[in-house]
Amino acid sequence: MSTELPKKSDFRTVGGHITVVTSRYNEKYTSALLQNCLDEIAETAPGVEVEVVRVPGAFEVPVMVKRAIQKPASGVVPGAVIGLGVILRGSTAHADLIGSAITTQLLSIACETLVPVIHEVLLLDNEEQAFARCIASLLNRGREAARAALAMMSEIDSYYDKRGGRSGSRN
Repeated sequence: MSTELPKKSDFRTVGGHITVVTSRYNEKYTSALLQNCLDEIAETAPGVEVEVVRVPGAFEVPVMVKRAIQKPASGVVPGAVIGLGVILRGSTAHADLIGSAITTQLLSIACETLVPVIHEVLLLDNEEQAFARCIASLLNRGREAARAALAMMSEIDSYYDKRGGRSGSRN
């Protein structure tokens, strides 16, 4: 596990649209993840429009991620989608199974649609880890998710610009 956030970058030239799909379950933590993510986008990429979609639990995140890409409510395919959620392990294998299924599906959606899907559905052992990654600032995964999404959008724009393709096209 990394012990610090990736370096902060300035994405003021990045435009477009990001959809953030956030689980309601473990809301104390998921709401903090979401707020940190939104704050980071607003601070470093004010030209990016953000749509937030809340789903009941982490297991529902991949379905809504795919829908946000294939049938966006705004009519605009997002340049990136961020999936946020918190799964706390219990005494059975259920959390591990859910975490594995979500990881597999989010990767599959990204590869199938060619839209970056940032996976921050966290599988954690306890509330201490949840606090450190969702609320505290040193390891905040909401901020990390925003940075990753913006970096991918910037890289895709750069890729198309260098090749004379359609700048801003993420499809």
